[in-house]
Amino acid sequence: MSHLASIRQTLESWSPLSESQRVLRDDYLTFLQTTGAAGLERAGDPRHLTASCFVFSPDFRQILLCFHGKGNFWVQLGGHLEPDDASLAAAALRECREESGLEQLELLSPLPRDLDLHPLSSAFGSCRAHFDVGMAAIADPTAPLVISSESRDLRWWPVDGLPPTAAPSMPTRITQTLREIRAQAELAAEA
Repeated sequence: MSHLASIRQTLESWSPLSESQRVLRDDYLTFLQTTGAAGLERAGDPRHLTASCFVFSPDFRQILLCFHGKGNFWVQLGGHLEPDDASLAAAALRECREESGLEQLELLSPLPRDLDLHPLSSAFGSCRAHFDVGMAAIADPTAPLVISSESRDLRWWPVDGLPPTAAPSMPTRITQTLREIRAQAELAAEA
């Protein structure tokens, strides 16, 4: 199976809770159908797919955020797909490890928990929009962190006490992600 086909299958396998996320998932699939592999590469199209990871403490009360160097805001860890990434989840975990230094991450599902299509400023070079696919993981908030060259800072924040300089979409995205995680846990408990 090709890299593009695997990504399409992952998106098609996810049944989001909200109608807005279902519509966005379908928009992502249409985008990938239209752009093909160019929609996966930073140099292929000014709009492209990215993978991010919402990293929570085991009790889901804290989230790890980085202060993004180009965006000048606090945001979840993530970035561009690489040809060697076996899946969207692998890309999200790789980006998280590169940007945080965390080695011990527990991915909660190989399926997305959040989608967010956002335009980018000229600070991002030729990139004009990211079709971000948000995964979710947990990590120990006492584990040592290493700030990457892409960030100015990295720290744990209460999920209900984000910094005022968080990206405007962060509260909604965190709420959406936590709702998806809880629904998945309830389904697993019923099985």
